[in-house]
Amino acid sequence: MSKTNAGRFFEDYAVGDVITHAVPRTLSGGERALYHALYPARGALYSSDAFAQSCGLRAAPLDDLIAFHTVFGKTVPDISLNAVANLGYAEGRWLAPVWPGDTLTAVSEVIGVKQNSNGKTGVVYVRTEGRNQHGETVLSYVRWVMVRKRDAEAAAPETVVPELAKTVDAADLVIPEGLDFTGYDFTLAGEPHRMGDYAVGEVIDHVDGVTIEEAEHMLATRLWQNTAKVHFDATHREDGKRLMYGGHVISLARALSFNGLANAQMIAGLNAGAHVAPCFAGDTVRAWSEVLDMAETSAPGVGAIRLRLVATKGAAGVLRGDDGKYADGVLLDLDYWALMPV
Repeated sequence: MSKTNAGRFFEDYAVGDVITHAVPRTLSGGERALYHALYPARGALYSSDAFAQSCGLRAAPLDDLIAFHTVFGKTVPDISLNAVANLGYAEGRWLAPVWPGDTLTAVSEVIGVKQNSNGKTGVVYVRTEGRNQHGETVLSYVRWVMVRKRDAEAAAPETVVPELAKTVDAADLVIPEGLDFTGYDFTLAGEPHRMGDYAVGEVIDHVDGVTIEEAEHMLATRLWQNTAKVHFDATHREDGKRLMYGGHVISLARALSFNGLANAQMIAGLNAGAHVAPCFAGDTVRAWSEVLDMAETSAPGVGAIRLRLVATKGAAGVLRGDDGKYADGVLLDLDYWALMPV
């Protein structure tokens, strides 16, 4: 009997399956340093213990996307090892900060399956929870992924497509205990803009671009212990290219958004997200944001701002063409809530 694991294929999933993912991960300042080396991440709350303490936290937490990538990476061997593409996200909430020294594990439940019309692939929907060493859920989100079938002739399962909320209600966002922006230092944060300085519908061009190297995205994907074949094995695609991990694009765009949104400090919710087009080494990625909504929170001086973050190889502010389809060059369309001083 083979002792190796070829990964699950589409016909191996059934609605209701609960998968406990292997290999817990204890995070440290090393992950923070590597994250900040891979991306131009400059959020003051994540860079300085002293700044975080001035905002009511005990120290600088690890970047929210470090938690996301770590949990996501745990799920890959069981969910997307044989994936064609990761398609989208919904109902994401960051429920507690992750601190250096925390150990994260992940559990997923299959909540939907739908075979594609070509009979060779299908879409699997999972709800994933990341938990710390105390058993507390620090992160929860839904994602759906297109997975290859082992046998194209295998019977299609009954289609189950989960009904997902279009947005996370602002009232359901979890504010970290003690967070207080009433004494927020805008000079040290890098920009003077508070939530009241933005308007719904406003589009912000983040100006800067980054040309991605092969080594960067592969290092990032290994850092999160993401083993999906399409990210490493150039023979796995007909075009002979390594597909970039979509999370690399998310983190790159989020870091670029500092220029114009330096005070959108903590990600609290993930409303929706789509990896619109594949990204490869050599692509130059730029980012722009649109303000979608704003809300008050119960924490002193803390507001929630809802943002559309777009990563693109094209022009800022251009999302769709006249036909309603995504414009050429758009790579990522991400809708999220961030916490910002009011």
